[in-house]
Amino acid sequence: MHKTRSEAAELAKALVSQLRDGKHRYLIAPSFTSLATVGPIIIGTNILLGAQNVAAEEQGAHTGEVSILQLKDLGVQVVILGHSERRHTYKEDDALINKKVQLALKHGLEVILCVGETLQEREAGLAEVVCETQTIWGLTGVNKAELVRVTIAYEPVWAIGTGKTATPEDADAIHAHIRKVVGRLYGGDLAQKIIIQYGGSVKPDNAAQLMAKENIDGALVGGAALKADTFVPIAKFG
Repeated sequence: MHKTRSEAAELAKALVSQLRDGKHRYLIAPSFTSLATVGPIIIGTNILLGAQNVAAEEQGAHTGEVSILQLKDLGVQVVILGHSERRHTYKEDDALINKKVQLALKHGLEVILCVGETLQEREAGLAEVVCETQTIWGLTGVNKAELVRVTIAYEPVWAIGTGKTATPEDADAIHAHIRKVVGRLYGGDLAQKIIIQYGGSVKPDNAAQLMAKENIDGALVGGAALKADTFVPIAKFG
């Protein structure tokens, strides 16, 4: 929940300029109020327009919610679902998140499905179990054809905005486990192809180390994405 429309526009213009020659795939997900402003700035560039959430219903009496139809109307291409703040602060459960995943895919959008454990769960040795459960729930009802539009983002809750980061080795181990779970559900080929991002205090000085790991395919960047000076070096790692 950052940036006014003018501030979001300024950042989007800077990213369009500085990532023009970038070799990776990029996405920015402004607040709902800035989507209509940012969309025209990045259209036709190598930056996709994302939303941070969506309602579980297409339309109707859902005061305060934003529907998938409204997001599509604004040109949104990707929606982030199951972010740890949605799960823990706003108490969204696996069933609700899965409903949103299926709705977004039905309407042709891509999905970034976030999974991750709390510090208490990690210390109890439950990190893999939690991520496996959230992955299986999140992908329920998603067929093989739809899976190609799903990215999974592993974000250890204890590492978000805290300055703490999972070691590249710890992060890679969870990514490998998630890939194994996807393999059980959909087969080895799709498990190898699925993009699994790491999110949790990703910064310019740790991005290359994280991205060098075999099972880490990208980054879901939070605080460091609020300034071009910190986001661009991550986006252009290596």
